[in-house]
Amino acid sequence: MGYVYLYTGTGGGKTANALGLALRMMGHDKKTVIIQFCKWRQDTGEALVKNKLGNLLYEIHTFGREAWLGKEDMTAEFGGEKFKVEGVTDRDKELAEMGLAFAAKIMLEQKPALLVLDEVNLAAHWKLLEIKKVLDVLKKVPKETTIVMTGRYAPQEFIDRADFVNVVLEVKMPKKFELTEGIQY
Repeated sequence: MGYVYLYTGTGGGKTANALGLALRMMGHDKKTVIIQFCKWRQDTGEALVKNKLGNLLYEIHTFGREAWLGKEDMTAEFGGEKFKVEGVTDRDKELAEMGLAFAAKIMLEQKPALLVLDEVNLAAHWKLLEIKKVLDVLKKVPKETTIVMTGRYAPQEFIDRADFVNVVLEVKMPKKFELTEGIQY
């Protein structure tokens, strides 16, 4: 079985860590597939680069609806942008389950060198995915595939299963700042 890496914590950079590994894999002519849970934006650097790289070594698939997910309906501000925060819906669960099924299929059929399950930890925390179903997928990881799981609030079961666990902590951040293209998205 391949290794499982887990990046969790409240600090920024978990997805960026996974994307750095994707870049390294592609540098060695190895296939990377990224499955993003709870995300939908197509103007992020990781989504835009797919048109430049093609699908030979890099694929990215998003499974989220156009909303900023949260526990209650409200408006939030982050990095100078305002987001409508909506409560989790059945559609969010449906999309997350579709993403996990797609990831399992890709993993077994394509056997990519790297499979990133971006925000899978958060999807499990919000109960969009059953922890057991994610662990069942991880039981079938081909030996040639490395898995990277990202997202805050990783369930203890994911931490226990992972071979490598890194916690990204927010130590300092400006109270007000603007999102930087290529850094935060």
